[in-house]
Amino acid sequence: MSAFRVCAIVPTYDNPLTIRAVVEQLVPLVEQVLVIDDGSAEPGRAAVDALAAEGLACVIHREQNGGKGAAVKTGLVVADEAGFSHALQVDADLQHDLADAPKLLEAARNQPTALVLGDPRYDDSAPSARRVGRRITTFWIRMETGAGVIGDAMCGFRVYPVRAALRAAPRGDAMDFDPEIAVRMVWSGAPVINIPTNVRYLAADEGGVSHFHAFRDNVWISLMHSRLMFRKVMAFLFGAIIPPLRLGPRGQS
Repeated sequence: MSAFRVCAIVPTYDNPLTIRAVVEQLVPLVEQVLVIDDGSAEPGRAAVDALAAEGLACVIHREQNGGKGAAVKTGLVVADEAGFSHALQVDADLQHDLADAPKLLEAARNQPTALVLGDPRYDDSAPSARRVGRRITTFWIRMETGAGVIGDAMCGFRVYPVRAALRAAPRGDAMDFDPEIAVRMVWSGAPVINIPTNVRYLAADEGGVSHFHAFRDNVWISLMHSRLMFRKVMAFLFGAIIPPLRLGPRGQS
């Protein structure tokens, strides 16, 4: 990797109350902030357009909502075309403690081939249903990658080596994207660095918006784990006879 050039990718869908604070904290840390607006309604669209007008972010509008994963995929393509070697992924809802972003970036700079993952420490604001879901996903992630490799594959606070992330070619377009791309990058040989970080869930009056749909997204995540486990079992049984799984995008979710 000839040069370490890092951008931030911020997927957003209807986050008008929090997106500015996220972007303003990122501007001093990276060369460019890429805000991927995933079909927001007018308030969210106006908020990101104001950031673009002020030169704080490069805003890419997706005309239809395709899911968080679809938005991040768009950001990775744009980052690659712009010549960035690495991308810091950050959610737009202020859940992540961006004071820890320099730690993630330093780890990526020191080990450029690594996938750097935020390893969340939750406070009492975390919904109990989300905690249970994460524990289930963590169980399957350990089955897919081995214990101790990935701390938390659901946390959207992370740094990708851009080309390696694109080569991973995850199918998921919604909340299944974050765990799937992490597993696929491990399978491709990327080392993983887990960085502890605090996570809090904002109240609605603070701009906290959850786009996690308990039934739909848990179904997608379950199907994703089924695909990955099938691939792992087939690879174990048949080794090199089974080619790497490369499924096209699922489409909008």
